[in-house]
Amino acid sequence: MARLYAAGSSAVAVVDDGKIESTLEGRGARCLAVDPEDPGTLYVGTSDEGLFKSEDGGRIWEKLPGVGHPRVTAVAVSPAGGAIYAGTEPSSLFVSRDGGASWRELEGMRHLSSAPTWSFPPRPWTSHVRAIAPSHADPDLVVVGIELGGVVRSTDGGQTWQDQRPGAQADCHSLAAHHADPELLYEAGGGGFAQSRDFGDSWEAADEGMGMRYAWGLAVDAEDPELVYASAASGPGRAHGGGPSEASIYRRRNGGRWEAVLEDLAAFPYALCQDPETPGTLYAGLGDGTVLISPDSGRSWSEVARVPAGLQALAAA
Repeated sequence: MARLYAAGSSAVAVVDDGKIESTLEGRGARCLAVDPEDPGTLYVGTSDEGLFKSEDGGRIWEKLPGVGHPRVTAVAVSPAGGAIYAGTEPSSLFVSRDGGASWRELEGMRHLSSAPTWSFPPRPWTSHVRAIAPSHADPDLVVVGIELGGVVRSTDGGQTWQDQRPGAQADCHSLAAHHADPELLYEAGGGGFAQSRDFGDSWEAADEGMGMRYAWGLAVDAEDPELVYASAASGPGRAHGGGPSEASIYRRRNGGRWEAVLEDLAAFPYALCQDPETPGTLYAGLGDGTVLISPDSGRSWSEVARVPAGLQALAAA
């Protein structure tokens, strides 16, 4: 089994060889990214304390100065150029090209014409960067999802930006790309699932067979870019409320119909991730801290760990 990192409000949990270690406790962890070139290096964004980095698999952490807002809501490492992107609330995007030692705001995103309309319903006076997808092939190409404000795109390393992309979900929750098909990009959003065949320039809805459309978690198989998974509930009340989420995890193969592979979940599956070295292996992180594994593309499931409740992000290294 891969080493897993789970970010939750009370700690970052490291799950390795059946053992669970809690680290970065009490910092309000909410998002994370593993360096694709070094699985022991990871970055964690927190609700109010900025961005942290570990180079030893989560044992020792350093706080990274330079990100202009303390609430870091998304982080990603470019597999093409190694740049680190950090998205914040209010919606801004910062980049580091030296391993996190220094940061620069990509101010053009904040000055898009649609920016004054971005608004997060529970706190309508603000919005935040929810997802960041750097290209696997082009170090200057990056796509960003705003909750709630749509999907925006830069082809020149964040100097200039293309505003809300046609056909994308306005309420973006997740973005996922794949090394084997660098033009393909997926989005899970509050109105369903969308896909792009030109890395975020244009989008189309692809919801057929998905019984619930409030989509959140998203993962693509390590080997097959056409094998994709998404989690969804009937609406935000079910997903984030205090009662049973009644959510499902869906699977789609080769552009066909979605099919439910796990249904009627009590806790909402906030995070899905693939095992980077084992095709067909999928992990699901539920809001109550349960981490599930499917070794057979969603046909069967078992519990592998129980981490602190409040899980929001999950990554496998």
